[in-house]
Amino acid sequence: MSSVVLASGGLDSIVNLYEAVKSTGVKLALTFNYGQRAAQREAAAAAWHCKKLNVPHKILDVTWFRDFTNTSLVNRDKDVPVNMKLEDEQALEMTAEAVWVPNRNGIMLNIAAGYAEGLGGSWVVPGFNREEALTFPDNSESFIESMNKSLYFSTNARVRVKCFTSGMNKVEIMARAVELGVDLNWLWPCYNDGDTICGECESCLRFRRAYKIYTGQEA
Repeated sequence: MSSVVLASGGLDSIVNLYEAVKSTGVKLALTFNYGQRAAQREAAAAAWHCKKLNVPHKILDVTWFRDFTNTSLVNRDKDVPVNMKLEDEQALEMTAEAVWVPNRNGIMLNIAAGYAEGLGGSWVVPGFNREEALTFPDNSESFIESMNKSLYFSTNARVRVKCFTSGMNKVEIMARAVELGVDLNWLWPCYNDGDTICGECESCLRFRRAYKIYTGQEA
């Protein structure tokens, strides 16, 4: 079994990279630059882990995403929502709308499936989780099932999406990262591109909460 991994440099994608290395032959790790604020930070984090694991790494320029999205992740005239309560469903829905990129995961998975089939791979491995799937449906196991139905027809090799963390929450993924020996200092879980993570966006808040629950310390 071999795979192509989508590596964004965050906790979920890097844990899936390590899992894929353990159980498959990883043909390639792909990092997508769609013009997002954190593109360079994400690519650097992914590259560090790929080098450590001796996995080929490619950064794909898909900045044409700007043609059809006005998300705050790309449009710096819009503020990325910060300091929402992770237990507030309405606030999370508003945040999801502000950072939503139309069909982002669908496009990326289809591109990765093309690479996988061309390179002789069987799986495409993204970094999803059960926690964020509540407001981001393209993180859900139902989405994975739907993608697999589509890829059955669009790839001769019947490439499938396989995510090792889609049924896990962030704390469980954090625990697995430690078990796998992931260096947490070389992750980029932030929507922004500062010298350090902002600690205030939804992605940072989820990372920091998981880190504190698992380690008992502040991230």
